[in-house]
Amino acid sequence: MPMRSLQFAHRLSRRQALGFFAAGLVLAAVVALTLALQPKALSRLDHLWLDALLRATAKSGVVKDTVVVDIDEVSLSAVGQWPWPRYRIATLVNRIAEAGPASVALDIVFPEPDGSSINTLRERYQRDFGLALDVAGVPPVLQDNDGYLGRTLSRTGTVGAHYLYFDHHTDDGPRTAPSATLPDDPSFAALDLPRATGLMLNTPAVDRGVRRSGFVNNRIDDDGLLRRVPLLISREGQVHPSLALAAVIEGRQIEHVQVQDTPDGLRLVAGPIDVAIDHRGQALLRTARQAADYPSVSALDVLNGKVPASIFAGRIVFVGSSAVGLNDLHHTAVEPRFPGLRIQAATAENLLHDGFLREPGWSALAAAALAVTTALAMAAVFATGRSSGALLLSGLALGLLPAAGSALLFVNDGTVVSPAAPALVALLMLVGGFVGRYAIEHRRAGTWLRQLENAREITIESMASVAETRDPETGAHIKRTQHYVRAIALQLRRAGHYTQTLTPDYIELLFLSAPLHDIGKVGVPDHILLKPGRLTPDEMTQMKRHADYGRQILLSTAKRIDGENFLTIAAQIAGGHHEKWDGTGYPQGLSGQAIPLAARIMSVADVYDALISRRCYKPAFTHAHATRLMQDLRGTAFDPAVLEAFFAIEPEILDIAARYRDEDENEPGFMTSILGALVTRPAPLSAP
Repeated sequence: MPMRSLQFAHRLSRRQALGFFAAGLVLAAVVALTLALQPKALSRLDHLWLDALLRATAKSGVVKDTVVVDIDEVSLSAVGQWPWPRYRIATLVNRIAEAGPASVALDIVFPEPDGSSINTLRERYQRDFGLALDVAGVPPVLQDNDGYLGRTLSRTGTVGAHYLYFDHHTDDGPRTAPSATLPDDPSFAALDLPRATGLMLNTPAVDRGVRRSGFVNNRIDDDGLLRRVPLLISREGQVHPSLALAAVIEGRQIEHVQVQDTPDGLRLVAGPIDVAIDHRGQALLRTARQAADYPSVSALDVLNGKVPASIFAGRIVFVGSSAVGLNDLHHTAVEPRFPGLRIQAATAENLLHDGFLREPGWSALAAAALAVTTALAMAAVFATGRSSGALLLSGLALGLLPAAGSALLFVNDGTVVSPAAPALVALLMLVGGFVGRYAIEHRRAGTWLRQLENAREITIESMASVAETRDPETGAHIKRTQHYVRAIALQLRRAGHYTQTLTPDYIELLFLSAPLHDIGKVGVPDHILLKPGRLTPDEMTQMKRHADYGRQILLSTAKRIDGENFLTIAAQIAGGHHEKWDGTGYPQGLSGQAIPLAARIMSVADVYDALISRRCYKPAFTHAHATRLMQDLRGTAFDPAVLEAFFAIEPEILDIAARYRDEDENEPGFMTSILGALVTRPAPLSAP
């Protein structure tokens, strides 16, 4: 059989539909406000989405204008451990410069004098031992390694590096760094740049040879991933460029750098360079598929002349080290161990080819608008739809649309618009929509069930009234026996008898069914049913048939209802409440456990009420006399356990009898029977 989706039974009312729309608007407003506050939860969702897009769209073979010279593990092992003497760095830079690169940038800071320099050794020996170290045959130019490197950097136009501190202040004294800053421009006022408090430069001898310098700071997000690279940082009112930006400025001979405020956000403009940045001077970095996609050569091969000049010609060259011991590795979306040296190359490639991702100023507004639109669309779906399957598919489709649009913008032109807010709204609306619809349906079902129960009770009362109109002397007998039956059943359960049968649902059905125990009297002729005296044997035979009549009437109707229902139990009661424990009852002569439990309970309740009630053929007996008679019938007429339960709740039985008195309750015989005042022994028990 094919699976069918659940159908909601009704369409929503106008008021309920408006409630869905109102809930959607409130939810969207809350999410939009949350988006404006930029909580970490949404930031993490944004990061997850951005990382997934970066991994999915990363390409290989896209690096064109940069190359890395890596002082790698092999170079350190062959030439010597770090730090190398400054003259060796100078030799490496000279070899690269001879190949005609666009620019060379050193991703290394030399803050301390070279300990292997002859001048440094001479000063150390003089200070520590009082000895004047005289080295003959070494030209003066080679006695100061830092000065030698500085002159090499000046001659080759190499871009130097520096580091900016944010956790403590430094006093530079006479050391200035004009090469480390950009010419001031009024457009920088549009930025809210991070403000550094300290500066780490190269030694003065090295720094004097640097015409241009850039910082090597990087920015790591709270989750440890590098996604944004700082291009500009402020210190003491001056703007410092990053090493990659300084290398591009040097390589493209750019004279002026400024910031432009456009409808899509801030842009950094430097000659032909025009890239997107945020108000903190940072850019969203896009990298190749892996770090190895950035061309790299070993410093050892350069020193040994094994690298052809064509590799460096016209390119921007970054010199540094990716050795594990230096710990310059970063976790990015595409690779967990991305060397900082290659991050510089990736930043330069993004600058040269407008590769940075765009996060326009209107992206937050667009996300909020998408959230509101999604909420209203999903509210409309849940307000009008009826198939749960269709609602689920529609909700999922609406939830995925913002993500699809975001991915399309990213692929087309690198624009980042987060779908986190609309996706969150879609998820909440999907869950809330189903909860709301089911709540409405549950409420309707509850109302329908109450109406059904009311109809059932009215039907039972109507059927019982038919029997009652044929036998008017019974009075409130039906009400009393109904409550006796429930009280006895509850006591049986408390005492541990028939607990598997006497469930709360069964006891409720028993209570509902009890009024129909004498429905079969409709089949007894009036001259017998209404006879004011004792019945003849033939008349008694016909009277006894009312039990079988009742059972057949109720069973014929019960068959039309699936499962166990009140009519099934009512048929057991009607057909078996005159059966006796010892098998001498009627109509089938059942005995013991063969008599349905419902009928055994009804038998006790029915006989007791018949004894204490006035009939045309007998007066009302007292409670005491009635119970004495019933005690005599333990194990013959009545189930001993049921009778024991009856006697265990005598106060409750008396209360029920008093609460549902017959209309002729003013007769002294009735009242005294309830109060137990009469002590005369009643006449022998006869059939009611």
